[in-house]
Amino acid sequence: MRHGLLARALPAFVLLAALAGPVLAQDGLAYQQPPAPIADILDTKPTPTPSLSPDRTTLALFERANLPPIAELAEPMLRLAGYRINPRNNGPANSRVTWLTGLSLQPVAGGEARTVALPANARFLSPSWSPDGKSIALMMDAPTGLELWVVDVASGQARKLTDARVNAAGGGAFDWLPDSSGLMVRMTPEGRGAAPDVSRAPVGPTVEESMGRTAPARTYQDLLSNAGDEALFDHYFTSQLTLVPLNGPARTLGAPAVYLGAGVSPDGQHVLQTTARRPYSYVVPAALFPADVVVTDLQGRVVHRVADLPLRDNIPTPFDAVAPGPRSVQWRADAPATLVWTEAQDGGDPRTPAEVRDRVFMLAAPFNAGPTRLIDLKERYAGVTWGDADTALVNSRWFNTRHETRYVVDPSNPGSGRVLLERNYQDRYNDPGSPVTEPNDQGFPVIRFARDGRVLTTGPGATREGEYPFLAAMDLSNGQSERLWSSASGDYESVVGILDEEGRRLVTRRETRNDPPNLFVRDLDASRQDALTTFPDPAPQLAGVSKQTIAYTRADGVALSGTLYLPAGYDKDRDGPLPLVMWAYPAEFTDAAVAGQVVDSANRFTRPGGISHLFLLTQGYAVLDDPSMPIVGVGGAEPNDTYVEQLKASAEAAVEAVVGMGVADRERIAVGGHSYGAFMTANLLAHTDLFRTGIARSGAYNRTLTPFGFQAEQRTYWEATETYTEMSPFTYANRVNEPILLIHGEADDNSGTFPVQSERFYAALKGNGATVRYVVLPLEAHGYRARESVGHTLWEMTRWLDQYVKNAPPRSAAP
Repeated sequence: MRHGLLARALPAFVLLAALAGPVLAQDGLAYQQPPAPIADILDTKPTPTPSLSPDRTTLALFERANLPPIAELAEPMLRLAGYRINPRNNGPANSRVTWLTGLSLQPVAGGEARTVALPANARFLSPSWSPDGKSIALMMDAPTGLELWVVDVASGQARKLTDARVNAAGGGAFDWLPDSSGLMVRMTPEGRGAAPDVSRAPVGPTVEESMGRTAPARTYQDLLSNAGDEALFDHYFTSQLTLVPLNGPARTLGAPAVYLGAGVSPDGQHVLQTTARRPYSYVVPAALFPADVVVTDLQGRVVHRVADLPLRDNIPTPFDAVAPGPRSVQWRADAPATLVWTEAQDGGDPRTPAEVRDRVFMLAAPFNAGPTRLIDLKERYAGVTWGDADTALVNSRWFNTRHETRYVVDPSNPGSGRVLLERNYQDRYNDPGSPVTEPNDQGFPVIRFARDGRVLTTGPGATREGEYPFLAAMDLSNGQSERLWSSASGDYESVVGILDEEGRRLVTRRETRNDPPNLFVRDLDASRQDALTTFPDPAPQLAGVSKQTIAYTRADGVALSGTLYLPAGYDKDRDGPLPLVMWAYPAEFTDAAVAGQVVDSANRFTRPGGISHLFLLTQGYAVLDDPSMPIVGVGGAEPNDTYVEQLKASAEAAVEAVVGMGVADRERIAVGGHSYGAFMTANLLAHTDLFRTGIARSGAYNRTLTPFGFQAEQRTYWEATETYTEMSPFTYANRVNEPILLIHGEADDNSGTFPVQSERFYAALKGNGATVRYVVLPLEAHGYRARESVGHTLWEMTRWLDQYVKNAPPRSAAP
């Protein structure tokens, strides 16, 4: 009787939901632990991070904190103008920090490593070598802020240089003086009071307006949103530049300001500063606020005004678009005090026809002459590598064609350059490498030349058989390179530093399929190597896992590949086909041949960490890792206009490849991905029946919420409405007939992947009767960091796959 009365009293939709199956929130669910041995691997102490001193005599080994507890992420966080900061210490938020916890110094010549004595429970950030290699500066966390400390390499002693007023809210908080005598530090102003009280009731609405001015803006996160945010931004980002010597009293330099950048010139006599000014914007991050770019002396007096930059909220949406006016302003590395910058000659809009896209300028102290043109570029400026008085290398790139040009220029005879090489920068097989750079006496990176004048280069050495890093010497007169050394077959060994003038003694980082990465001193003449470090295997539980690169072909002829992992002890004849997880991330190309390049990874040491899908190997799953999902646009065609068709074809080819090998059960294959890989996963479930289930983490599913471009799509929603609509799995939520697990960080900070993307996609799937689980991880950003969150994510993934793949009935018997 009571049930009958209840049924008559309840609305019909509530009763139907109860009868059809629960659609329930699980707020009371505690964090779960993944199955063994995953938890043990997660809790293994991380391998130290090595750093070679500028004088190449000492190796610093930095101990790293493991995954932080969720309580650490729960510290207060402010989201201001594109930054996330911790108001307790005026530094970056804990979600964006990997704390270092210890330091030891290892002589490159051999001998015992010396442990540097630090305070109990010390944790620090941003270690930086002095130009002379005799000191290491770092920021030490303290209860009320960040302190600047310095380590003396000779004695191994550490000491505090400042109180807890270092301001790291905007990133780099200090810069070594070129003579290594001290540092220029951004400090919170002396006597700064409490933060503004923004909890009071508002006195009026927040208003934004645009009066007929075209100002498209991409989808940014963590922007200012009201007057209270502006007040907090001013409070936490205002710094006082301070010169802090290693010995002696500190002194201030100029007045407090909101510094977006500050760097000392190589001669130590000038400071290049970029400061933000009002009015601030609610639609772009701080990097695009109105700003003054000036040069001051060491007393803070302005000696040159480089640029008065307006608010840059109207940059066109194409990826080759830039803001008008000076940009990429920097010091020339090999000159005492010479400014270098570039300016667009097409108004910053790549759709405007122009012979010259960017012009690069130089201006030397005392800055009272006109700027000198270094070179005109037909593409966008992509950086310069300085060599000596008559040698520099300038790079330019054009996204639309993935084209790169490298020029040789003579700074002593500026105005033009000579093309050194041109290439598709996605072409891995023909990558010539990059110049080796080393810090000069002032600590600025410059090209390392061989004794015969050639430029030393290093590169990944990608081939069909694998990547074999190399050291080469390039003749700048003709672009020809001679290989001086390359990694041996079966090894993956890369150059960390060069120890002698002849370039015959190297510090290298070597790994193999079975040997974890370690550092060695390699003597090319004696053909010998001596170990500097002996880091152990961080996850020996996975030592028996097999790995191979498989190659296959898409129906349209595009060559594809992926890395197939099989669980330890697997025998195909004995065990038969396995449940398999395919984890992928699409990429766009303009050349089908480049898209189809296969590079074997058999010489790489692979161990999972964090939320890696490779942990599934411990649970009896095979994994096809990073199977190619190229989206190719040839001859000017837009790749995304055929996104779904190409995605389906690539997935079909991958499934046929692993099934044909006999290692995967066609009825037990899942697909998954993170971010753009999650977007791919949802599309594959909507448009194919290849997979039993999908796992989509931190994705975007409705492209109308990113209307001014996304990933490699440059067109706006209004220019490519059909493409945006067809690419959005939200449009086809009614076609998703396989179970899907959605996971998203509550505080996702990635452009475009707002948590509302998963929230609304879940609502669409639920409303159309799909089998879906939606997990929101408190306090987590785009990548998940807390130990509890990481463990729970892996628990969710394993549990879901066990239910809907490993132990699922055949499709014909599935409900």
